[in-house]
Amino acid sequence: MSNIKVLLAEDESSLAHIVRESLEEREYKVILCPNGKVALEQYEAQKPDILVLDVMMPLMDGFEVARRIRATDRQTPIIFLTAKSQSKDVVAGFEIGANDYLKKPFSIEELIVRIQVQLSREGVLSARPLNETDIFQFAEFVFRPRKNVVEQGINVTQLTSRESELLKMLCQNHQQVVKRNDILEKVWGSDNFFNARSLDVFITKLRKHLAGDPSVQIINVRGIGYKLVY
Repeated sequence: MSNIKVLLAEDESSLAHIVRESLEEREYKVILCPNGKVALEQYEAQKPDILVLDVMMPLMDGFEVARRIRATDRQTPIIFLTAKSQSKDVVAGFEIGANDYLKKPFSIEELIVRIQVQLSREGVLSARPLNETDIFQFAEFVFRPRKNVVEQGINVTQLTSRESELLKMLCQNHQQVVKRNDILEKVWGSDNFFNARSLDVFITKLRKHLAGDPSVQIINVRGIGYKLVY
């Protein structure tokens, strides 16, 4: 991991140093930039493997930095950090060419996971790629089945083992319908009437756990099963 260069542009010095230290602990080389102008200069000079750009910065904002980079470079992953939460800002970031978008406040672990995902997609990581059964990232959530937790920024929700198994099945088949009988056989061990009623209760619980992001939905496909969409 020691050869991977992360360009971090963040004008909030306390946050910038926390993120840098956390990345350096994991042996990333961090190029820390206090504003967009310096970020663009360092991008040209050092050609990082990935950029993490705050949107609101002095001299030049993150959107403008990304816009100039994307004029000649469509490959290097870009992750935006922002306090903006309006959907139009998120859309604008992706239209410029962002690969991911992380809203403040966020957990350092979530940022690191997202960096790893982008680097593995680009073939930069020489270590074992992130396995989808280890961590699932969707919308604002990071789901860790082995720990039975769902993270949304700094908020962490502890799941029961059965809730975690159920959510894992839905994540593994996101955007696709998972049949009720398949869920019942795998998670409950039987598709009898009482287990079927229990499944309905657990679906309701998961919906509550994921209610923090309205773009994430567990849809009931009547007579067939459930589908996770986001």
